Amino acid sequence: MVTSCGDRNQSDLIVEHTSPPAVVANPELSKEEEILLRYLKEEQYGQFGTYTNRLDSDQRNLVTTGHEVLSESAGLMMKYYAAKKNREAFEREWETAKQVFDQETSLSYRYSPKLNKRYPVNAAVDDLRIIRALYDSTEIFEDSRYVDEANKYASTFVDHTIVDDKLYDFYDEKYKTVNAFITLCYIDLATLSKLPLTEHSSMQLQTNMLDIIEAGYLSDKFPFYETRYYYADNRFETAEINMVEAMLTVLHLAEVGNHKEASLLYIKEHVKNGTLFGRYSKEGKPATDIRSTALYAIAAMIGHQVDDEELYKDSISEMKKFQIGDQSSPLYGGFGDPNTGQAYSFDNLMALYALALRQH
Repeated sequence: MVTSCGDRNQSDLIVEHTSPPAVVANPELSKEEEILLRYLKEEQYGQFGTYTNRLDSDQRNLVTTGHEVLSESAGLMMKYYAAKKNREAFEREWETAKQVFDQETSLSYRYSPKLNKRYPVNAAVDDLRIIRALYDSTEIFEDSRYVDEANKYASTFVDHTIVDDKLYDFYDEKYKTVNAFITLCYIDLATLSKLPLTEHSSMQLQTNMLDIIEAGYLSDKFPFYETRYYYADNRFETAEINMVEAMLTVLHLAEVGNHKEASLLYIKEHVKNGTLFGRYSKEGKPATDIRSTALYAIAAMIGHQVDDEELYKDSISEMKKFQIGDQSSPLYGGFGDPNTGQAYSFDNLMALYALALRQH
């Protein structure tokens, strides 16, 4: 069982590691990466980790806002520091994440400092990202302690968020149950293959989840995937395609060599033309003309994964167009809205990780 601070009084939650390491001039960092890291440290990072939004809120919304923190952000920072081979910063981020998110049966997806509230549900994709970062860091830092930690959290994840060799979106610690469906972009196939399962259970889990993704393929014309799958009803549900989710699904497939060439060709064409938009109909008609930092960051990750240097460079080039270059702005170096002052952790951290892949 995971050692948990979830049963402590929430007001007693004290995190000793209050900030990332100081940012100094580093020849291994591109200018874009250096000023983004500096922005995050100075404007969007606090005692409990990376703020969900640079601007604070009353933290009472259904969706995460303000200076609340997400396990998603902790996992992305861990992946970044592992990629940079920065052991001190990786350890600092992981120790903070454990203190902030650790529960009895999972890692909470969200913590609100104002409400002293750790939400009693996890998010499978975020747990898997942290578990993967721990497994990867074992090799990067040559320290078996990290694989022990990874196995501990992975075992608890298996016990609660996987049922009958099927992955679910979340486990609710309060009600002791999983939800009814799986969101396809949550299916991190490469990390699922690393979980501490018997060979039979591991293969069954991977087969079940890959079959669901492949059954959700839309068409060669619009080569992406349905949004979620309900197990009991054996049906998909998709209102419209959120392209961040769709691209994450393609990335997860690329990591295990099961991506479709049609998906790569579509992404390459629309990245090059700067026409990769945030939402589409299932038939591939754009539902908005809004583009996002995260979309192009994920495209860069896909390019890196499939060794397509052109796709990586084109994606980074498009992504950098969203970076704030005004040195008089408090958002200088970050990705956000200079008119409102808002900036979200997902965009900034996905961009940071994508930039880190430059040297690999």
